[in-house]
Amino acid sequence: MDYSKFIKFYPDFPIKGVNFVDIIPFLQDKKLFQSLIDDLEAMCDAPNVAAPEARGFFFTAPMLYSAGKVQNVIPLRKKGKLPFSEGDLIQVEIMKEYGPDHVYFRNSDIAASAAPEGDTVEITFFDDILATGGTAKGLAEGLNAQKVIIGGKEYKVKVKDFVFLVEIDDLPGRAKLEGIAPVKSLIHVTEG
Repeated sequence: MDYSKFIKFYPDFPIKGVNFVDIIPFLQDKKLFQSLIDDLEAMCDAPNVAAPEARGFFFTAPMLYSAGKVQNVIPLRKKGKLPFSEGDLIQVEIMKEYGPDHVYFRNSDIAASAAPEGDTVEITFFDDILATGGTAKGLAEGLNAQKVIIGGKEYKVKVKDFVFLVEIDDLPGRAKLEGIAPVKSLIHVTEG
């Protein structure tokens, strides 16, 4: 299916020079959304999917209902959004196209992960848009730096692949990520 025809673009939002890619139309048609979720879930190579708020949540939580391999969603949130026990919360600095920011995740959410492979918990990093790659790169590096205890055994954490709903092909995001893990995108667009 040609999903690109459902996307809307808003220039100079949220700031001048940034073109906002609106994916909300996918949430306005049940059959379209079901098809989209199935196609995205099939692209994920790991049973655990990490996704930043908020738009990433729209697409990853429904993957838990699909027939594929996704079994766990790891939320990546803004400051003050995750309750945590001492030592559980991890802060990662990211560089968005309009400036630096911080995102947080809990090690306990990774420890709830499904099916470690050997000595590694494998994670698909999902986000709705790949633009400059700063968010995905920072979070993947933060995730890859972790170790978690599951059933009394320590496991490394590894981002196995990146999956994006939309990739803006004329921006440098893909080049920033390919050295970390394979990059897959369902829809390709250009800014121009």
